[in-house]
Amino acid sequence: MIKYLFKRLAQSIFTLILIITVVFLLLRLMPEEGYLGTNADKMSNIQKETILTNLGLRDPIIVQLGKFYKNIATGDFGKSITYRPDIKVSEILKQKIPYSLYFGLVAVGLSLVVGVSMGIIMARRKNSIFDKLGTGYIVIINAVPAAVYYLAIQLYVTNTLKLPILFDKDNIASWILPAISMSLVNTAGYAMWMRRYMVDELNRDYVKLARAKGVSEKNIMAHHVLRNAFVPMAQYLPASILYTIAGSIYIESLYSIPGMGGLLVDAIQRQDNSLVQGLVIIYSSLGILGLVLGDIAMTLADPRIKLEKTGGGR
Repeated sequence: MIKYLFKRLAQSIFTLILIITVVFLLLRLMPEEGYLGTNADKMSNIQKETILTNLGLRDPIIVQLGKFYKNIATGDFGKSITYRPDIKVSEILKQKIPYSLYFGLVAVGLSLVVGVSMGIIMARRKNSIFDKLGTGYIVIINAVPAAVYYLAIQLYVTNTLKLPILFDKDNIASWILPAISMSLVNTAGYAMWMRRYMVDELNRDYVKLARAKGVSEKNIMAHHVLRNAFVPMAQYLPASILYTIAGSIYIESLYSIPGMGGLLVDAIQRQDNSLVQGLVIIYSSLGILGLVLGDIAMTLADPRIKLEKTGGGR
């Protein structure tokens, strides 16, 4: 497993470098006004050239890329241009990350508890009314555009339950709907996959044999079915958790939550290139980390799984 981890780490670093390079090149193709700030229209050509030269944008592209790598390696994403002029991107992120972290952790907890529990009950009571209702929920979440039910929750549930329509850090009641909304998609995913894997396991020969031997249904579920059904899910858990913690872009914008998700939308609208590239790199890093942790989680859930090729391969 150690050998595999080193190999995956090398692959992840290479992928991250590739992503950073692509982000760098794409942003260099953007209009130069994105580096000049909000007063670009009032500047003379000499002033614009001075600013671009000081930023190193007139250096050869290879030199710029080398400096970009060096800065990223030290955690320096540059300074904000239009969002909060001359403030370091890292300082802005320090203020935003706690909100995304809180809502992400709460949403993950809700989706795991509710989703896995739903999947278990749906599998054990297959074709029952609960199974049909759960399947309907999963279909709606996956078929209907997320913006539709997010807006419906914000408009109608807030009126019904008398909850604030926008986020207020001093009002704990305003934290409820964003966290629930953020957990809806993962809840449906966990329920769908848990039901599927459990139904597959319940139809296997070892379960039929255990029942024939008189093993109680409780022991079969606890020691065999649940454990084996959870193994394939383990691969997707870290990635979904990391993405959720990173924050839902739409939900944070919808509820005016000052987190990373809403920040990305705002940075794009303001054409703040430094802030955009910093956020894209962070999201990319989280995605790559999630893939590696997924493989590790799968082996921890079932030690029989080997990540390295042996004989016929993985």
